[in-house]
Amino acid sequence: MAPSHNNTPLRSFIRKIRRRLRRLAPRSRPRVLKYTGARNNILHCCIAYNVHGGYCVPLSRPRRPAVQRILSGEVYEPQTLAFIREHCGEGDIVHAGTFFGDFLPALSTICVSPAKVWAFEPNPESFRCAKVTVEINGIENVELMHAGLSSKATTLPFKITDEKGVSLGGHSRFAEYTEETKSEFVNVSTVRLDEVIPTTRNVQILQLDVEDHEESALLGSLETIQRCQPILILEKEFLATWFKKHLPELKYEPIAKLHANTVFSIK
Repeated sequence: MAPSHNNTPLRSFIRKIRRRLRRLAPRSRPRVLKYTGARNNILHCCIAYNVHGGYCVPLSRPRRPAVQRILSGEVYEPQTLAFIREHCGEGDIVHAGTFFGDFLPALSTICVSPAKVWAFEPNPESFRCAKVTVEINGIENVELMHAGLSSKATTLPFKITDEKGVSLGGHSRFAEYTEETKSEFVNVSTVRLDEVIPTTRNVQILQLDVEDHEESALLGSLETIQRCQPILILEKEFLATWFKKHLPELKYEPIAKLHANTVFSIK
């Protein structure tokens, strides 16, 4: 028997309705604009949410792991966050390498007043996003600074783009430049943690994600570490000899691995 074509108009109508609904349906992922470098000081970003809060996510490097996880509604480095939240007690948290603030909502809600989160981000674009993240969540217990942690307070060249002018995002770093690469850098301020944290504060966690600048950041934090003896969460591997040289009276040892981070504590 030949197939009936009496329902052809109905099928056509259904297809048309489906196409219209797809256009009207909310997108599961934001439309990411092509973007290379900082243009006219425009902040290319979108707002995304997960269980901890809202975030101003930079779209200049949309394939960065932290960006991808937050845009998908997930938590970036959940093990690291869970460890900090479990071990910060009633003390302050130092969080250097804040990026767009992907840790800030989770850290701020666990801090018991009068404890604070001391956050540091040298990348201009990332700092602007982190400020918006703070505002989105109405956070009042975060001290956010547009600076990097280092062994001294000064101004250093900071690489923010590659040779094509594409933003490095979370891979931005302190480095030396040549005349040929000068356009890839900006000058940013650095501070010593020992000069920023008042001696009346009790730092319980010191977490550094500063792209191979950890050693210099720690050298500017030795007084605070000696006074507070915080747990250290470092992305860079450190040998026991480094701690013996710079903190001989403290017996720091690695106690855990969290994603790419090593946790050091006094045993």
